[in-house]
Amino acid sequence: MVQAGGVIICVGYILGLLFTAIPWGGVWILLLAILGAVVLRRRDLNLRKVRQKSEHGEMKTKLISGIGQNILDPRILLAAGLVGLLATFYFQWRVPVPGAKDISKFVPPGNNNNQEQLVIVRGVVTSAPRLTRSQRGQFWLEATQLDEVKKDDGPVGVSKGVTGKLYVTVPILRATGLYPGQQIAITGVLYKPKAAANPGAFDFQKFLKQEGAFAGLTGRQINILDEEQRKWGWWQIRERIVRSQVRGLGIPEGPLVSAMVLGSKAVDLPYDIRDLFVQAGLAHALAASGFQTSLILGVILQLTRRANKATQLIIGCLGLIIFLSLTGFQPAVLRAVIMGFAALVGLALKRKVKQFGSLVLAATLLLLFNPLWIWDLGFQLSFLATLGLIVTVPPIVQRLGWLPPAIASLIAVPLAATIWTLPLQLFVFGVVPSYSLLLNIISTPFISVLSIGGIISALAALAWPAGGSFVAGFLHYPSDWLINLVGFFSKLPGNSLAVGSISPWQMLALYTIILLVLWVRWWRQRWWFASCIALGLVLIPVWHSANNLFRITVLAAGTEPVLVVQDRGTVTLINSGDEGTGRYTILPFLQQQGINKVDWAIATEFQDRESSGWLDLMQRLPIKSFFTYPPKPENVPETQIIQQEMQKRQGIFQPLTVGQAITAGPVVAQLLNDQFPILQLQIQGQNWLLVGNMKLKEIQQLVQSGGLARPQVLWCVPESLKDLVLALQPQVAIASSAELEPKVLSELSQSQTKLFFTGRDGAIQWTPNTNFEAFIQATESKSSVL
Repeated sequence: MVQAGGVIICVGYILGLLFTAIPWGGVWILLLAILGAVVLRRRDLNLRKVRQKSEHGEMKTKLISGIGQNILDPRILLAAGLVGLLATFYFQWRVPVPGAKDISKFVPPGNNNNQEQLVIVRGVVTSAPRLTRSQRGQFWLEATQLDEVKKDDGPVGVSKGVTGKLYVTVPILRATGLYPGQQIAITGVLYKPKAAANPGAFDFQKFLKQEGAFAGLTGRQINILDEEQRKWGWWQIRERIVRSQVRGLGIPEGPLVSAMVLGSKAVDLPYDIRDLFVQAGLAHALAASGFQTSLILGVILQLTRRANKATQLIIGCLGLIIFLSLTGFQPAVLRAVIMGFAALVGLALKRKVKQFGSLVLAATLLLLFNPLWIWDLGFQLSFLATLGLIVTVPPIVQRLGWLPPAIASLIAVPLAATIWTLPLQLFVFGVVPSYSLLLNIISTPFISVLSIGGIISALAALAWPAGGSFVAGFLHYPSDWLINLVGFFSKLPGNSLAVGSISPWQMLALYTIILLVLWVRWWRQRWWFASCIALGLVLIPVWHSANNLFRITVLAAGTEPVLVVQDRGTVTLINSGDEGTGRYTILPFLQQQGINKVDWAIATEFQDRESSGWLDLMQRLPIKSFFTYPPKPENVPETQIIQQEMQKRQGIFQPLTVGQAITAGPVVAQLLNDQFPILQLQIQGQNWLLVGNMKLKEIQQLVQSGGLARPQVLWCVPESLKDLVLALQPQVAIASSAELEPKVLSELSQSQTKLFFTGRDGAIQWTPNTNFEAFIQATESKSSVL
């Protein structure tokens, strides 16, 4: 369906978008194309000379030369290089930037510094509300008007006309009943999204920018401005299907089946189920894409097998368009639907569809529509998995010819998808689901039954919701068995292996090896040798880091000091923050570093909090030794649970006592006071002091009594920073705030202490060979180079 020259030009466009990650990327791809054209031109000249020697040679040369002219013609390569160059300019042109009246330009300066200014934002809801992990409703709003609010909640000044997309979160009850196209007014606090403050953390700023938004709104009150009858939309059809299936299956089975049919982005799937599937390596089962598209086309073609080709084409295209509209135009579904269109056209024209060409064409069309999708992880994984199915499944099935075809295919499909997506997963997450391949093979029959049954149930729900619920009821046992199967594998020892995030060069080397095995016979015959090289590329750097790295990281984790000390493979963790810190800050950092266990953990209870992140950490990582400050009365139950978990895991649990020095790997820790939260650490000859919220009088008393020695590194809360720095004169001081008042900073500038603020600088890291380094500054320096 797609000529070879067209495929090469499409690949040039895709490579041009990928080359935007390096300086002068478009120029490099054009230079590579020119170099390739020169090489091909010289080859053609040599072939012409050889052709004149003999008729046999002439026939052979004509064949080779013809192929070169049709597929690797120098002019086609030059065209592909030029398209790649233009793609980089097109990408930059399409990168979202805030307009002159974008609502992000009107965010009050104090809103990101704990001085909240209430505003009223009017606009149009553009998405159905979703439930966030913090149990709030989230939706997108197209802003049109902005008003500031006085303390007495009265509007002030003239309304400002604004534009721009806004990420809105509100209490879940406030979001109930909202629908796309509705005009509302929200009272809340505007803010600008923050970039990732810790290694491995989620970059909220980057996420919003990819969605074309530059600000968020924490809403408190919603007023409906449009009380008219609801306008029709595809969201109503999705809601009808989901309600019907949930009524027939309950929760979580109902949302699970709906997610398989409509995609997880269109369904509020419980996060515990979503996380379970992601950790087990079955995230693709929750994404409506190629598998569901194939099922829909298969059913339509089977039902219309007696009709003519034109009728099949029309009904097939109509079915794909409806499916695409229901899923909400997700990139993975768009890619699958475009390939489905190509298959239908090939059927109508009675021509065999070239799957690789169709995939490249589908990707090119999607990236012409939105070139920013080239950096969308879902798009990348979907494209690579499909590419693996097209080019890698046939040779794997051939090597498994001694097995029955059905079993060989059952093994080949997940294996091929894993081979092509694993390097990217290692680059982004640094985690390998150990049992993913086996689980994919076992779960494929369940996923097939649930997808087919879910589609039938959805079609029935469109005509009769009760009928859709009745059909969905037959899927109770398969969906329940699938959830239990995934849960069983997720509880197996070593179900998730962190190897650390690999570098871009390691990822490119892995994909180069895959292509060599695919294209070059010598490598294909020695695939086991290529596999050993690939393993070495991943494991040797991990081994080297585990045996040589010493690093201290102070994570940006709110008002509590969270330290991770890595010492040649052993890990000491001091404090865990609250529940969100453990799940969204510490765990991603440990995974990115390739850490699968914590050798020593110290809990100092610096802050009063409802719950800590220790329980989340213990569910995901083993902790060998746990030391805890005598808990406050409100935290006694949680400490008892932690002690029970440690006993269950046969770990060491020990309370800290004042004056007792404990050795936790490279760290010697000692509590200096039982009244104030003060912890002294000796690390690599450095004296670290972690001090909680103390008053000036208390600080002076401890200094005069000799209870506080002069540390090299001080961590403290912002309220005590000035007094402690002036009293102790540390070399480095780290506070948790974003910034201090100018007057305080002016006074501190007279000291010799170097100041860091985790709220502003992100994580702070130190190694014996480098000075203290701020993560955000280091990230910005790397970004400026690229």
